[in-house]
Amino acid sequence: MTLSYLKINKPHNEGDALFYTCSPACTDPRHQHGQMRSAAARVSTTTAKAAARPVARSRSGKAKVVDLHCHYLNPEVNAKTAHLNAAQYDPTVTFANELTRETNVKQMKTRAPKLTGVTERLADMDRMGVDVQAVCPAPYHFFYFTEPDYGAELSRDVNHGIAKLAADMPDRFVGLGTVPLQDSQLAIRELDYCVKSLGMRGVEICTNVNGKNLTDPSLKLDKFFARCEELGVLIFMHPLGYTQADRLTNHYFNNVIGNPLESTVAVSHLIFDGVMARYPKLKVLVAHGGGFIAHYWARMDHAWSARADCRTVIKRKPSSYLEKFYFDSITFDPEMLKRLIDRFGADHVVLGTDYPYDMGEDDPLGLLKQIKRLPRASRDLVAGGNAARLLKIKF
Repeated sequence: MTLSYLKINKPHNEGDALFYTCSPACTDPRHQHGQMRSAAARVSTTTAKAAARPVARSRSGKAKVVDLHCHYLNPEVNAKTAHLNAAQYDPTVTFANELTRETNVKQMKTRAPKLTGVTERLADMDRMGVDVQAVCPAPYHFFYFTEPDYGAELSRDVNHGIAKLAADMPDRFVGLGTVPLQDSQLAIRELDYCVKSLGMRGVEICTNVNGKNLTDPSLKLDKFFARCEELGVLIFMHPLGYTQADRLTNHYFNNVIGNPLESTVAVSHLIFDGVMARYPKLKVLVAHGGGFIAHYWARMDHAWSARADCRTVIKRKPSSYLEKFYFDSITFDPEMLKRLIDRFGADHVVLGTDYPYDMGEDDPLGLLKQIKRLPRASRDLVAGGNAARLLKIKF
């Protein structure tokens, strides 16, 4: 069966966007599966330097609000990769029913300009009270399934697009890059380029590499984690559905359940396989309120105490390593967000929206304000202070 992503033509020559599949080999003219521009963006040395400029504080001295979970999709990269049929490697497509695909088509018709453009994005940021977005790639721009050298080339293209966005408006955007995790050496090389040449503040990675855990010995990613720790940059770990989701095809379950489950599995391996113990200064942000593990951590502590097969690597209880992670505020409930802050500390929770997707938080500050008796200092940390520290934004 052939699966193809939906391509939506955008007005004003802004290019087309790669989104979700609507149906296998869809030929419905209403869905506008059109041709896309093929130009590839490049970033000059001047632009790269501009991307690294600090974000200015407002004249009033008011602290900035920073959204640390939002996405940008590069239409030029879509055009370049149209021949790959990337949807066949995307669990959110392969484990979805027809209604989910059609629903995604409909909602993306209104969200396409937000995902690829700037004007709509800025208007939404102003409406939400967000001063700065830390922009990362759309999750289906990981391209881990490609041959390593080509994956490195695509990562470079994606990173140039985000760097240009940040350079054009350094007071509103900072960039998080992507790296080809299918090859650890190429991933390290691109990480260095992102940070040292493009001024990016970290990288977004998927929770797995072609279905393999991030700790799989064949991936040899320990050196990558070591380099991230050495550079002091943030790793934003973002799922793309669960990879073995035969039972999650209905009701959009491979997002509703699959995304937090996938993050839970990834975090658990980073803990139990010793990555967080070997690299104690590693800074990892987990999407969607930390998945399920941030709210049911005591079970793994019990297992570690009760069973020898849970103590093969780590020497301390698992939750002590979980406390090193950072979590975004996308919980959709003030009581759940309060428990996340109470358990892991106000200094380990950051504001997030998942912009511009429909599973995101449309009023992040409103959610934060609903938390009763949250000290102002804690509120300010979550709203922007933590993100500024993690991303080295100078206000």
